[in-house]
Amino acid sequence: MRLELLRAVIHPWHHDHFGHMNVRHYAPFFDDATYHMWTALGLAYRDMQEIHGVHTVTGQATTRFVKELQAGDLIVIDGVVARLGTKSCAFHLRMLHADTGDLHATCDVVEVVFDPKARRSAEMPQAMRAKLAAHLVET
Repeated sequence: MRLELLRAVIHPWHHDHFGHMNVRHYAPFFDDATYHMWTALGLAYRDMQEIHGVHTVTGQATTRFVKELQAGDLIVIDGVVARLGTKSCAFHLRMLHADTGDLHATCDVVEVVFDPKARRSAEMPQAMRAKLAAHLVET
């Protein structure tokens, strides 16, 4: 099941000299959506370290640009858990036009479980794995 993560509006200051949203502005939208993803999965980032002793860091983010956006366009970002590993998981996020449903961009994000005391990756706690597994979707 896809989870709705974020809604936003494209402003003129997002534009470049070509008149459409510049690539630099996609990253903050997808990054914010990733934070919301954790809460939507029942793993609020603000509680993750206290409850599970770990947090996550983004190890990789790959954006695919599909269709340009203009000032005034409304977007919605949704996402799914696309892969579950031993020390990481992957989210597949889509940026859609809120009015038309058109696909404008995708972002595939690898989130690495991180032990802040050891300052390195760590095995995913079972309680986290169970919540992620409940939302795992083939993409």
